[in-house]
Amino acid sequence: MSAWESWLAAEAAAREAAGLTRRLRPRTAGDTTIDLAGNDYLGLARDADVCRAAADAALVWGAGAGASRLVTGTLRLHDELETELAAYLGQPAALVFSTGYHANLAVVTALADRTTRVLSDAHIHASLVDAVRLSRARLSVVPHSDVAAVRSGLVAAAVAGERTLVLAESVYSVLGDAAPLVELAALCAEYDALLVVDEAHGLGVHGPGLVATSGLAGLPHVVVTATLSKSLGAQGGAVLGPVALREHLVNRARPFIFDTGLAPAPAAGALAALRALRARPTLGATVRTRIAGLADALGVVAPAGAVLSVPMSSPQAAVAAQAAAADAGLRVGCFRPPSVPDGISRLRITAGAGVPDDDWARALAVLAALVKEHQ
Repeated sequence: MSAWESWLAAEAAAREAAGLTRRLRPRTAGDTTIDLAGNDYLGLARDADVCRAAADAALVWGAGAGASRLVTGTLRLHDELETELAAYLGQPAALVFSTGYHANLAVVTALADRTTRVLSDAHIHASLVDAVRLSRARLSVVPHSDVAAVRSGLVAAAVAGERTLVLAESVYSVLGDAAPLVELAALCAEYDALLVVDEAHGLGVHGPGLVATSGLAGLPHVVVTATLSKSLGAQGGAVLGPVALREHLVNRARPFIFDTGLAPAPAAGALAALRALRARPTLGATVRTRIAGLADALGVVAPAGAVLSVPMSSPQAAVAAQAAAADAGLRVGCFRPPSVPDGISRLRITAGAGVPDDDWARALAVLAALVKEHQ
């Protein structure tokens, strides 16, 4: 056995002993399991109009964009999607990427360098963590949603004469709590910093997102990133903000310049889903009502988004509860270290608007009994 083979075997054994082994489980097209684990918050991934738009785009434009956006990979679909996304979120401009991960990598690496200070919330998404690492910026991790700590960091950066980025999520992906966006935006305005808000879990569930509903849309010091793979049920990501920022990303963001453009099918699917969301604003309200009812049934605090995080006593208990749910016909998620910022293993349960009412009622009853048994 080579040195690399020995190392891989030791890593696998350590993961297994800690209960942290992850495995891929392919779904079948006819799977009847009630899906409470995915990110299709509004049920638009299988909406007939959305699927038809995606299929038609593939037939018209082809299976892929064919090149990077700066060569021949920019399609009229991209332009339409960017225009309508910007309008819905109340932003001057938008730029679409092949994934939400790329959008976060792009905005941070194109704006920050060794001379920049980044104040990053301790619970920020892995894509933003990786973006800061790639940017080589000076990083300060601040306690979760601690406005006073952000202020202290901004004061220190101002004294040092550093350009500063503050990174937050509108709704955090693990605990599901909302960021203090109004306070953060005010601090960034006071100290001439830029606030970058990831709306991955806010868009759709809260209409145009918490930046817009908090009255912060269009402010020159507030930048939004978003994914097209959750409430919009497709694939891709976007950065939204001032026109000058969009032009800077087009010219400097490596995840945009050197990546093939978003494929026609997901671009058209996301555009159709965005139009459906605008026409059916009650979809988000359905999610919020369901997540409140689920939290009440499980005796936990309701989150601000579509995902409920239920603490479990150990990684093994979380895996056992997930398996019991599967045996009962429910698919739920499972967060274990290192995917959780506080080290606590959790069940991850999505309250999607696309689950039929009867299935949702059965799921509530099953989950209440299951969590009590395994927690």
